[in-house]
Order: sequence, then C-alpha cells, then structure tokens
Amino acid sequence: MKQPDRLQTWIEQGNVAISQLFFRFYKELKITDEEAMLIMHVHAFLEAGNPFPTPDEIGSRMMTSQNHVTTMIQKLMQQGYLAIEQDNDKELITEHISLQPLWERLLDCVYKEKQEEKELSQKALEGEVFQLFEQEFGRFLSPMEIETISMWMDQDGHSPAIIRMALKEAVISQKISLRYVDRILFEWKKKNIKTSMEVSRHATSFREKNIQLQPAASTTKKVQFYNWLEERN
Repeated sequence: MKQPDRLQTWIEQGNVAISQLFFRFYKELKITDEEAMLIMHVHAFLEAGNPFPTPDEIGSRMMTSQNHVTTMIQKLMQQGYLAIEQDNDKELITEHISLQPLWERLLDCVYKEKQEEKELSQKALEGEVFQLFEQEFGRFLSPMEIETISMWMDQDGHSPAIIRMALKEAVISQKISLRYVDRILFEWKKKNIKTSMEVSRHATSFREKNIQLQPAASTTKKVQFYNWLEERN
C-alpha cells in the first residue's frame, strides 16, 4: 500500500477523544487499569455509533473473556460510573450505555482538588500572619494571642491580607498591640472595608483630609496617623 493510501486509511478510521481528566483521576476513583481500558473501549463504541456494545463485542477487543467483561461492567455500574439509560422514540424504547456519571465524577475530582489547593493556600497565608506578628512583637505569640488572631479570621471573617494591613497601620502609628489591631479591624468592618484597595483608599482619604485641615501658616510638617482607638463618627 502506498504511503498516501496508508494515511488516508488512518484518517478514515477516525479518532476517539477522551478527556485528560480521565487519565489523571481514574486511579483516584479506584478504577483499575483493566477497567480503564474497558471504559475506553465502551467510549470508542459509543463514538462509532454503537450505543449498547455487548460484552462479546468489548471482549473481542480485549485480552479477556466475555464473563470477565460482564463482571467489570457490573462493578462499574455499582460504583456509579456507568449507567444504562432509556431512549423513548414514540412507541420504540431503546437503551444505551452512558458514561455521563463517570464524567461527572471526574469533574468532582477537579473541584475537590481545587478546593484542597485553595485551603492549603489559605493555611499558608494564615501561617504567614502569625509569623508577621511574631516578627513585629519580637517574640513568640502566647496561646491567647494565637486564639485572638485565629478568631479574627475564623469568626470575624477578616482575610489574612486585611489583618496584615491592620498590623501595618499599627506599626506606622507605633502602637503595636493586639488591642490596637483589633480596634482597626473593628473600624474597618463597621465601615464595610473588606479589601486591600479599600483600605488604601480610606487611608489616603484620611491623610489628604488632615493635610487640608492644617493651618496655612504652619511651617512644621507633622505626619498624621489615624488613631483607631478614638471614636469616629
């Protein structure tokens, strides 16, 4: 057979597309390599227009018996990876094998993985907050201080980024204490300040306001700090 004919034959046979998610997560779903191969054969039959391949048809393409194919199919159905669904076409009722349950489980694996990554990232950011307080305090945090900072994140809903900025404000004001940081966070929450950008805008607005209120004849510049322990309207 000439080379162009071989290429044409290859193209005419078509390709079977299956998501990379299957190869990434089938082991996590406790699907064996042999069961994975069976699933790929089922998918190939479906793609070729055969909605209900028999164990004989599948087994003819695998190095296994019809009985073993049947056993594997039953197991995959019990695990919720394969389903037999009905097609109602007027008076004719037909059935087909569906891999949709498996695809849904694979997507669940992706969302689970992303959630775990998010939680790990959040834990890392929280750990950095504790380290930052220890650096500024110049000592290890006490159990009560650790509990207070944890409550800011877990109960009050403050993000690690906001807590870091509150600590920064305390450092700038030279009032490094948990009480002062707590008051800053309280004021920000009362004013519905939730993001780093909102904090920056609020601080800039305060400083500009204080510059405008300074006497024109004054020749001595003073850096204005926001005293978060004072009551504000």
